[in-house]
Amino acid sequence: MIVPKIMVVEDDEPLCVLLRYNLEAEGYEVEVITRGDEAELRLQENVPDLLVLDWMVPAVSGIELCRRLRMRAETERLPIIMLTARGEETDRVRGLSTGADDYLVKPFSTPEFIARVRALLRRAKPEVLSTVLKVGDITLDRESHRVYRRKNEIRLGPTEFRLLEFMMQHPGRVFSRSQLLDNVWGETIYIDERTVDVHVGRLRKAVNHGRLPDVIRTIRGAGYAIRDA
Repeated sequence: MIVPKIMVVEDDEPLCVLLRYNLEAEGYEVEVITRGDEAELRLQENVPDLLVLDWMVPAVSGIELCRRLRMRAETERLPIIMLTARGEETDRVRGLSTGADDYLVKPFSTPEFIARVRALLRRAKPEVLSTVLKVGDITLDRESHRVYRRKNEIRLGPTEFRLLEFMMQHPGRVFSRSQLLDNVWGETIYIDERTVDVHVGRLRKAVNHGRLPDVIRTIRGAGYAIRDA
């Protein structure tokens, strides 16, 4: 199962350690970045399922980064929890008005933080928590590790299953080969990008068996997407 990915943008090292430990204990995949400019660059490459953003990170402030993210189509709906030492009502209003979905004032309790993460993911991105994904006439069951199209079971290898699972979490969105490598194979594993083409070809052959309409889109020079209709 592909677990929800959470990016934490925070420059307080002890707090970073605490948040990473507790989020990973909940089963989330966590990436920690300490500067706003570095986070902005990283978010252009890979969009997580949820962003935890401190108001006062260096280089580009959290409030400015939040504003910029809401102006980009790829991140305009990214769930964002803002962390700050500012507790005044005007500051909370400003943070939420800029585009944050939730707001936590330091110091906060870890159980409350985890509860808010769960609630926001459940509300904003239920697909990353669901055990069954559906796109068009394809159904993927994460628990039983089975895939069906028009009630007929499709046999997939482990890599093709993970590839389909990831794409079904983001129907209609185009992913480059490097993005698929990072999210399906993992950033620590070196594999030639052409390997992606091989596995997409196998997945396409399996899900389109019997002259069914092709659900995998190939966008020349950009990557691949699964049709959302």
